[in-house]
Amino acid sequence: MLLLFFVVGNGIAQDEIQREGYFEVRSAATRLVGGVHILDARLQLVLSNEALEALSSGVALRINLQMEVIRERRFYLDANDAELTIRYELEYRPLSQRYLVRNLSSGDQDSFATLYSALNNLGRVQGLPVIDDALLEADKNYRVRLRALLSTRQYPAPLRLLFFWRDQWQLTSEWFEWSLER
Repeated sequence: MLLLFFVVGNGIAQDEIQREGYFEVRSAATRLVGGVHILDARLQLVLSNEALEALSSGVALRINLQMEVIRERRFYLDANDAELTIRYELEYRPLSQRYLVRNLSSGDQDSFATLYSALNNLGRVQGLPVIDDALLEADKNYRVRLRALLSTRQYPAPLRLLFFWRDQWQLTSEWFEWSLER
């Protein structure tokens, strides 16, 4: 009897474990192609239980990729010369049982059978134009940094306030930084 209680009790405890999400930039680099710096990056995007529940309930999640191009200065603070935010929306369609990933900047949309494949696609950034080399000063050094975050700005103010106090909605990766090759 005691063994049965332990097995059943352990199963219940496993169900109550909260999955903590996290975002991580695994790698990122730029290359110069035709006078434009192009980004290739790999990200790990893991959603928390609360975000998964919201997604399965019909709430579209917005995932932003933020980039900054920073000009290094020797005797003064570095200058943030360019900022770029690419906005993606992840949505679940229960009728078709498909996950939609929409690039809100370009309007491109893809459909996936599983959440894993949708997040894997979001985590593979290939050939994304960042900045035209002509906009950069020729004799200066630059670095680029990238991070991913779950945005809650599109939700109504009372809901945003609730998200502010819930750690499971604060999914933001650390900045990943590298030198811009010219």
